[in-house]
Amino acid sequence: MSKAGRLVVLVSGSGTNLQALLDASADPSYGARVVAVGADREGIAGLDRAEKANVPTFVEKLADHPSRADWDAALAARIASYEPDLVVAAGFMKILGEPTIGAFPVVNTHPALLPSFPGAHGVRDALAHGVKVTGCTVMLADSGVDTGPIIAQEAVSVLPDDDEESLHERIKTVERRLLVDIVGRMAREGWTVSGRVVRIGNQTGGESK
Repeated sequence: MSKAGRLVVLVSGSGTNLQALLDASADPSYGARVVAVGADREGIAGLDRAEKANVPTFVEKLADHPSRADWDAALAARIASYEPDLVVAAGFMKILGEPTIGAFPVVNTHPALLPSFPGAHGVRDALAHGVKVTGCTVMLADSGVDTGPIIAQEAVSVLPDDDEESLHERIKTVERRLLVDIVGRMAREGWTVSGRVVRIGNQTGGESK
């Protein structure tokens, strides 16, 4: 059964999920701490948040490498240098390649109830479809787009006057809380994976991932 004490968090933007993890991990009882924050671009608020918390940062830009495969390998090497138990993609807007996915368990979030509405526009797509309930998903990332094994989900009602911005803001509030809860439980209790089923804690029936 795997446990996750050392976290490397990957960000591409404002870093609100990162901040929630930084705040939670300030309490020793949380069971995990952020040992590094990586980004695919410079000058973002997520890196500022890490620096204010005295957490090491690194930037690995795709444009600095001759190919996507070279970037994948370089990113994985930078992550590995911090010896993480778990990688958290917290608003990271690049699909992670096999060098990272194959080497580390990666937790990702999505603002919809997967497998419905995967991809970059989950909130917009849910609204356009006319659903009355959407939500957020915490998953283990794989090589696909929002196709990894689901760890947890929570529903969010769609209100009659919702637009994409208002709905997304309510989803993000739930997403931050759910991500912090799940990462902490994985750190304290461990987890197992059996097929597409992820179990947290001392439940039987899975193999360590």
